[in-house]
Amino acid sequence: MKSLQNHFLIAMPSLEDTFFERSVVYICEHDNKGAMGLIINRPIGMKVNDLLEQIAELEAEEGKPTPKITTTDAEVLMGGPVTPERGFVLHTPQSCWSNSQQVSDSLMLTTSRDVLSAIGTDKSPQKYLIALGYAGWSKDQLEQELADNTWLTIPANEHLLFDVKTDELWQEATRTLGFDIWQISSQAGHA
Repeated sequence: MKSLQNHFLIAMPSLEDTFFERSVVYICEHDNKGAMGLIINRPIGMKVNDLLEQIAELEAEEGKPTPKITTTDAEVLMGGPVTPERGFVLHTPQSCWSNSQQVSDSLMLTTSRDVLSAIGTDKSPQKYLIALGYAGWSKDQLEQELADNTWLTIPANEHLLFDVKTDELWQEATRTLGFDIWQISSQAGHA
């Protein structure tokens, strides 16, 4: 199977009552060892501003200068069930961060605190989302889930990633395939 890096996984209705119910996952990495992605439509109930204020307080305690933060109404997301205490920033490219990985021509994934310190300032990436935790699949696990019709896949695009509201993303992602998700049965069929 070809790599699904820089693709979205769209949860099928059969994932009802699971952690991944109605989720859309951006796949950051997918190779013969497994896959890693971020759920991009599950807010945790915290605004990015609140997170940035907490970081600014920590940096002030450490004696670091605190930059002026621009107000944003963006929400912090639950990226997945694996290491939910760890932060991930998916953003438009900038090469100045300590721990970044290019995931596509137009996106980078950064896990270092320096990018968080810049968000809300003039040094911030143009577009970004912040997630705590990630979704992970071991070798061949994602391929099996795809064979079991657990997920739909589509190439990623910045409009869905950054411009669509989280509560509308699951339906909107499916519409890019030419139908509404409600048209799919939640029951698996066998011929």
